[in-house]
Amino acid sequence: MEHIPVIELFSIGTELILGQIQDTNAHWIAQQVLQLGGTLRRVTMLRDEADEMLEALEDSVSRKTDLILTTGGLGPTPDDMTVEIVANIIGTRQVVHEETMAAFIERRQLKSSDELSTAAIKMATVPETAEVFQNPAGWAPCISVIKDESTICMMPGPPREMKAIFDAHVAPLIAKRYSAKIATLRVHVSMFEAEVSPLLQQVMGKYPDVYLKAYVALRRTDGKYMPVDLVSTGTDEEHAQTQLQEAVDYFRHLVTEKGKVFSLEEE
Repeated sequence: MEHIPVIELFSIGTELILGQIQDTNAHWIAQQVLQLGGTLRRVTMLRDEADEMLEALEDSVSRKTDLILTTGGLGPTPDDMTVEIVANIIGTRQVVHEETMAAFIERRQLKSSDELSTAAIKMATVPETAEVFQNPAGWAPCISVIKDESTICMMPGPPREMKAIFDAHVAPLIAKRYSAKIATLRVHVSMFEAEVSPLLQQVMGKYPDVYLKAYVALRRTDGKYMPVDLVSTGTDEEHAQTQLQEAVDYFRHLVTEKGKVFSLEEE
């Protein structure tokens, strides 16, 4: 396949690094990106530390990452620095987004912006060149900017808000930008990880656009069968499905050649 532009995800929040909160956002986003045909290259967790955030995001831009997604750091507290850091990266000042302010006033049934809190004003502050999408499930909006060859798309951290914003604004962007299609299948083999790993490498060597992963932790309680997922990335649905079937057939041949059981259903 031709080169597919890649996506990188940054989960921002010291509470994630400390293990106080599980990063369920990253797991969910990875699933959505796969189904939408995007290619997620890496997922990184970052502390609420300005220098670390700046370095990590600048490195992503330098890698010519097509789409950089961030979650977290858009709230009203002093440790919410994502907007400030991204404005620094793209070399622009921060401004209060008037449409977001108007949305806050309307939703809170206020008379004017004078009644908005400092916290609300901070959440309405964005890089001057940003494109802003309102949050259908909360307050901090989705903010998108462009730096060199990268689009940086910032989403709030609370999962309910992130999912609403992703579905409304980010998913259509990924679906439009990425033409790859995905086909997946789970099979089961009567092999241990050490036995099956060389076979997975053989299949991926022959079909470089098919990814195989054995799940040791999901092995049946009697230890007999282990699930293996195959994920095929194609230029269209037919290509992805055809390539998947060819890879499955080749994998079946390799497994049965070893005298082991290969099944599309758990035995």
